[in-house]
Amino acid sequence: MKVPCVVVDRTDGEETRQTLATADVLADDWQITVEDGTLYLPVTDPDAVPDEYTIQYHEVPAREQPTMPADLVDFDVSYERIGDIVIIDEDDADRAQQLADAIVESDLPVTTVLNRASKIKGELRVRDWEVLAGNSTETVHREYGFEYALDLDSVYFSPRLATERHRVTEQITAAEQVLDMFAGVGPFVIPAAAQGATTVGVDKNEVAIQYLNENAARNSVSDHVTAIAGDVRAVTDEYTDWADRLMMNLPHSADQFVDTALALAGDECLIHYYDIQHEDDPFGPAKQLFQEHAEEYSVTVENERIVRSYAPHELNVVLDIKVSR
Repeated sequence: MKVPCVVVDRTDGEETRQTLATADVLADDWQITVEDGTLYLPVTDPDAVPDEYTIQYHEVPAREQPTMPADLVDFDVSYERIGDIVIIDEDDADRAQQLADAIVESDLPVTTVLNRASKIKGELRVRDWEVLAGNSTETVHREYGFEYALDLDSVYFSPRLATERHRVTEQITAAEQVLDMFAGVGPFVIPAAAQGATTVGVDKNEVAIQYLNENAARNSVSDHVTAIAGDVRAVTDEYTDWADRLMMNLPHSADQFVDTALALAGDECLIHYYDIQHEDDPFGPAKQLFQEHAEEYSVTVENERIVRSYAPHELNVVLDIKVSR
């Protein structure tokens, strides 16, 4: 049967597959097919495919369906995967264990199932977990061709931001000096370094910085990465006027670090500022904040977009803000 497919060269296949999977448009009912070095990746909705891809209708075979957790329980399921760990969020203990057992029994490649046991807490943004299957909170997560070792018991990591991280890091050039003010295990820093940029990652979480160094080595970019454990406000003397690009992904409290960002910014700097605001005015507060603080700079918002829904009537947003002295 002919179905809509994204058509790419085979060498670009894995990156394209990850992009389509992250965008939730990769069709599970049909097999990915290769012919004469060209890859055909079936998609569910051609209109939802990013504009840079070519769509063709192509004959592909149907895929034998794997057993999924939803096939094994009689209630709606929700979960997310980080490496070979599956995370669920169930308040009912019996239902949580049923779902964990179904996840293990399914065809998902999983070794551990964790249930959220607390909200994100503290300045290190970690949470408590209930281990329902397996015995390790450490894993290796793969995203857009990069590998990130991490321990969910000690560091913060969200796979839901994969597309956004890719959007930002694909813009980076080898000539840039890039500083991630809240770097975690390196999901912005590592791809930026792979583009050839000189990168600095700062984080208060010493365990996260240990993983950042490990991940720089794991992805063969250590020569381009400097990892610093500590409050980013403590590095402004060393990196004053240094950055061509800054990442400010600390959406609940990034507003407290705007002066620090402007101190780190060079004569011209692009700042990726992440915020959580009410849906009635998701971008206005950040614009006003930078206009008030950036006395030495002209401020231009080059892009503003909704990253995801965060809570009822609240949005996680990003503004790409260019400051020019």
